Amino acid sequence: MIDHAHDLESVRGATERLLTAAARMDNADVTESSRLPGWSRGHVLAHLSRNADALVNVLEGRPMYPSAEARDADIERDAPRPLDVQLADLRESAARFQKAGAEPADWSRTVELRNGVTDSASRVPFRRWVEVELHHVDLGIGYELEDLPEDFTQREIDFLTERFRGLPDVPALVIEQDDGRRTPTGGAGDPVLVVTGRTADLLGWLAGRRDGSALTVHGGTLPSLPPL
Repeated sequence: MIDHAHDLESVRGATERLLTAAARMDNADVTESSRLPGWSRGHVLAHLSRNADALVNVLEGRPMYPSAEARDADIERDAPRPLDVQLADLRESAARFQKAGAEPADWSRTVELRNGVTDSASRVPFRRWVEVELHHVDLGIGYELEDLPEDFTQREIDFLTERFRGLPDVPALVIEQDDGRRTPTGGAGDPVLVVTGRTADLLGWLAGRRDGSALTVHGGTLPSLPPL
């Protein structure tokens, strides 16, 4: 069962970890490349700030972004800012998200995200948690997939395997974690492939953060996954 209040607190903790780590950078560090192709660390920080405001829009019944072009333009505009401005914006936008999440609301209602995607309002805090945790890793400043909270890692694996389940361009397969847990995903039919490995490596592959070379595949070759 989704507990939005628990997830809001988890977002708060993840944001504080991110802010503390990012504060150790300097202005030159912000201009360096992140682990995301084509994005500097400034792009990642700017995206996190604008994503917080976008999810406030979602919770308050407005479009997440005015348009895809406006979203991209805002990130490009904000990416070159110095570190102190980036951190202040991230802190303030995070506070706006927490405030919106604390308002009395029907958390069972359906909300609309980008590209026509809909979800329960109760899952919005978890979606923000995903943004903060994975983009902290993307900054490349010492926080790795292995450092993610265990409960977060398991939930994100579950979320992604659910997302890929039933997709015709992904072969039916089973994810087998190092604790023996097995989760089917991919297209219809009996799974032929079994993908095994450490939990962090499985999450990295599912989330597009690792190439899967550390995983073991039984029954075929590791398939390509659609972008998130």
